[in-house]
Amino acid sequence: MAKNIHRALFIGNSFTARNNLPELVAQLTSAGNKGVLEHELISVNGAPLRSHLNKGEAQQRMQATRRDYVVLQEQSTLPVKNPARTAENIRDFDAAIKEAGAQTVLYMTWARQNAPATQETLSETYTQAGRELAATVVPAGLAWQHCLATHADIVLHDKDLSHPNLAGSYLAACTFYATLFIGRSRTIPAIDINLEDSTVKALQGAALQTVRAYKKKGA
Repeated sequence: MAKNIHRALFIGNSFTARNNLPELVAQLTSAGNKGVLEHELISVNGAPLRSHLNKGEAQQRMQATRRDYVVLQEQSTLPVKNPARTAENIRDFDAAIKEAGAQTVLYMTWARQNAPATQETLSETYTQAGRELAATVVPAGLAWQHCLATHADIVLHDKDLSHPNLAGSYLAACTFYATLFIGRSRTIPAIDINLEDSTVKALQGAALQTVRAYKKKGA
């Protein structure tokens, strides 16, 4: 029997590229028998979505190859500093994504380690954009918030207090899987990853609980 093939284009910066998040999501998709996730990444360090829009490469790739999902990751602090500009960037990208016949997926990122209070604004910016455009929101930032509040022993940020370490990227990947592919199984499959089993279990739980609560709120 042929496997389902899901095609995704990820657009963002180092928050997506670090630890190869798209490949982690692909490994989870395969391990969970949800098919094959074929993925491409357009990443420029520090770039906001507007830079990608202006460059035009993303639009060209969308028109050249049909995708099921186009994942948008805004520059990490822009949703806090300028929610209106973030919304405009997402809105403009969403129009191009729909024209190409794909589904917009918004990758909600996390607050910097020394500014945890900004998560509320960051989350709301992505949530409002998702509601306006009927886009799928992957609440990775909220999963981080949940994990940091319930597992003080787990470190998610890298030494720069901003980027994800492997645990942080794995938690984001689990949140993607739980949002896009979980179905009725309500479990996240095991993959080969250099993390303690107890950490993996905690991160999976944080992703599942966050996505369940986010969907229940109708966010």
